[in-house]
Amino acid sequence: MHTTVKTWQNVLRVIISSFLSLYLVFLVGLEPLNALSDGQELVLESWNIVNEAYFEPDKFDEIQWKKLRQQAIQKTILSSEDAYDAIEGMLLPLADPYTKLLKPDAYQAMKASNLGSEINGVGLQLGARKEDGEIVVISCINGSPAEDANISSGSVLIRVNGDSPKKIGLEATASMLRGENGSKVIIEIQAPGETTTEEVALERRSVDLRPVRTKRIRTDNHTLGYLRITQFSEVVPRQVEEALEELSEKEVEGIILDLRNNSGGLVSSGLAVANAFLSESPIVETKNREGITDPIPSNKETFFDGPLVTLVNKGTASASEILAGALQDNGRSQLLGDRTFGKGLIQTLTNLSDGSGLSVTVASYLTPSGRNIQNTGLEPDRYLDLPEPEIPGDNEDRWLQDSELFMEAILDLQNKELSSIHVSEEAQVEQQNPINEPIIKTKDD
Repeated sequence: MHTTVKTWQNVLRVIISSFLSLYLVFLVGLEPLNALSDGQELVLESWNIVNEAYFEPDKFDEIQWKKLRQQAIQKTILSSEDAYDAIEGMLLPLADPYTKLLKPDAYQAMKASNLGSEINGVGLQLGARKEDGEIVVISCINGSPAEDANISSGSVLIRVNGDSPKKIGLEATASMLRGENGSKVIIEIQAPGETTTEEVALERRSVDLRPVRTKRIRTDNHTLGYLRITQFSEVVPRQVEEALEELSEKEVEGIILDLRNNSGGLVSSGLAVANAFLSESPIVETKNREGITDPIPSNKETFFDGPLVTLVNKGTASASEILAGALQDNGRSQLLGDRTFGKGLIQTLTNLSDGSGLSVTVASYLTPSGRNIQNTGLEPDRYLDLPEPEIPGDNEDRWLQDSELFMEAILDLQNKELSSIHVSEEAQVEQQNPINEPIIKTKDD
């Protein structure tokens, strides 16, 4: 081989080797194209959960769901907050306020309230005012720091540690009020009818939520039981059973069930409480992405089968509406008060890998008669006069007083009917054996 050819071959080898070396160095310096950051992985994890569970998959085509995933993943995500913003932006087109991200603190607080009857906080029960979205005080839990500070029902929460509750939302506000025993939170409130605000420092401590409250009510002619359920957590069904046993021992003739301002909680807890009052009756139907399921029936055994009336209002929502609707549709209890909130959707809570959580609407529900109450609520059998009492169950509660009179009327009518039946039975006996009819005896007697 000529020297010139050998030279060119050597040069070519050097060029190729150099090119390959540079190419390998370049590849080592790059991450794989399909590698995702932790934040992007969290976005993808959230997308997959919603994609597999959301109760209206047809909605995905309308909002270009797959495209939203790509847009969210392609965003610059350098922190957890970036990931949360991307997830919230991805979920926004669903237009479902109940399918949402719960950041770690809010998620842990929600799980704690669902599991037990105690929580570390200040004892404020809050609600969002429909007309303007302001976060207002519904009531203060007995023995709580909020009650000690004499915070009035109906007060508007202006600031919590400098943040606007109206801006951050109800759940985030509730989360900020909770914390370690002994820690403090600064709130700014505006009392009802006042134009000025007041700053109050509250020290967090263990607060007994008392989701189930009961008392005996004695009237001139009857003994009644009062049972209030403020939320549906895991402990509630057992506490309701114990309360009903206690009231039965006190020989109450009828029970007033108070579901006012009960915004729901665990649906399973609401179904279990329905079992306490209904015997082999349909409780609820659900409709998921597979279609409508058969009605969920109640058990045969009940804990109370006597006269029952139920108090509801605009704060009665979700699991408490399932219970109220089942009692109304089965003719078990009349509803008194005001139209309920109208939340006919069911959610599941799912853990995310970073300690946050995802609430996803997985089904809607229908009452036993087939009513869909989403955005419409349950209409009571009898509306009670407004304005509504501020503190349910106290001595000034006019709605409770009205329900006592209503229950007394039911019991009086029931007793009258029983008396009429008794008189009728005696008359039938007299017709069969007239008193004045002579008894003729024969010799064989």
